[in-house]
Amino acid sequence: QVQLVESGGGLVQPGGSLRLSCAASGSISSINVMGWYRQAPGKERELVAVMSTGGSTRYADSVKGRFSISRDSAKNTVNLQMNSLKPEDTAVYYCNAVVGAQFTYYWGQGTQVIVSS
Repeated sequence: QVQLVESGGGLVQPGGSLRLSCAASGSISSINVMGWYRQAPGKERELVAVMSTGGSTRYADSVKGRFSISRDSAKNTVNLQMNSLKPEDTAVYYCNAVVGAQFTYYWGQGTQVIVSS
């Protein structure tokens, strides 16, 4: 079992920045991949950025060059630095961990990001 707790969402103007953090606890040694997904109203949940334990990253095309994912293994956290935010980035952002040999997905409770003037 892995528990994930997100923080850092909020309201920001277009062009602004936000930093999301996710703290993991529980069976953290079994985590293979950690990252972020988002779900906008009326849309399916989509991958934003993920990072493997080996440091490999994957980003959605829509956020490349604007968002950056990082992991702090000592603190068991994964962070998402979001710059040059656009209204279309508005969504609930979910922290995700893929755990164990069966690649079980765990989710945080979600944090709202609103980009609006």
